[in-house]
Amino acid sequence: MPWTYRHSETEWRRFLADIRDVMGTASDNVAYTTAEGAFRAFRGRLTVEETADFAQILPAMPRALFFEGWRPAPPRPWADVSTYVSEIKALRADHNFATGGALEAVSVALHRAVGPTPLARALAAIGPEAEVFWSVEGYSAEALAAHGF
Repeated sequence: MPWTYRHSETEWRRFLADIRDVMGTASDNVAYTTAEGAFRAFRGRLTVEETADFAQILPAMPRALFFEGWRPAPPRPWADVSTYVSEIKALRADHNFATGGALEAVSVALHRAVGPTPLARALAAIGPEAEVFWSVEGYSAEALAAHGF
């Protein structure tokens, strides 16, 4: 049995904790909505094949959230970080407490959950816009290592 299925709750709790830590919130609900918003913003720019391929590298629970509510549609154009953060904040807008650092928080959690090599490979297969979307610029190699990368 794959580790991600046997230990899905452990991975999920770690993923949410990473988001909470970077955003500076104590709420799993905020971390959850932030992750869902980031996944929707990213997924909306992918083809069906890219969506399915990218999901294969995700741990079990983030993978389930990545597909939550998905209805295949033509990809939207890539944008800038402020657009992505606006989209993240628009999800359940009346109850969404995502910060301006929402995408950065999910990016750090994603890098830790997936690992730098598999994530880099998956993003390179999609293209440079995907690499920019999930970039963790501003984190030194030492800071990323301190987070378990």
